[in-house]
Amino acid sequence: MPRLDNRNNNELRKIEITRHYTKFAPGSVLICFGETKVICTAIYEEKVPPFLKGSGQGWISAEYAMLPSSVTVRKQRDINKGRLDGRSAEIQRLIGRALRSVVNLKMLGERTIWLDCDVLQADGGTRTAAITGAYIALRDCIDHMTKMKLLKTSPLQCAVAAISCGILNDEVLLDLCYSEDSEAQADMNIVMTDTGEFIEMQGTGEKRPVRYDELMDMLDMAKLGIEQIFYHQYNALEKE
Repeated sequence: MPRLDNRNNNELRKIEITRHYTKFAPGSVLICFGETKVICTAIYEEKVPPFLKGSGQGWISAEYAMLPSSVTVRKQRDINKGRLDGRSAEIQRLIGRALRSVVNLKMLGERTIWLDCDVLQADGGTRTAAITGAYIALRDCIDHMTKMKLLKTSPLQCAVAAISCGILNDEVLLDLCYSEDSEAQADMNIVMTDTGEFIEMQGTGEKRPVRYDELMDMLDMAKLGIEQIFYHQYNALEKE
């Protein structure tokens, strides 16, 4: 069956990356995957969580939120509910894990870099867009810290990007928009490095179990899609 936006099954949505999007954060990015738009910022502070005090090691932490108007019906802010939304907590932990995995935290020293990912508009794939954009914001923040001589060399070891894929009408699709994701028989979110290693794979058979060959097809399609995303990241980082 044709997709709503006439993409091929293995085709990404249009990707747009705008660096230096805000004035005060050392790293800030507006990243768009089709109609999904996420602003990612990176800012550092000269302290670490209590469990790391005196260790000489730094930390990368993330927060994720969807703005009230990011979806068709107003989403209540977490602060008004008095607790963090469970989905937001899961996603921000994922972002933090993904970015920490490619940073030498000892080289960072006793500093914390905060990655704030705020969804301006949601049309599926917000967590994968947030990870992809957060890497660029983190890279810019670390470059700034290096120029300011806070770091001798960059503690970043490789690049990170993420993408979703799923099964809809028994066909494997890449980069699902919301309408596809909501109807998918199964879906996955895959996080990888530009050295070809997997950081995290989250997969669920929503409406039926997934066969081994389908799982392999999703991983292969995701890998090819993420390789294209790295191309967009590299091009964005070359521009000043």
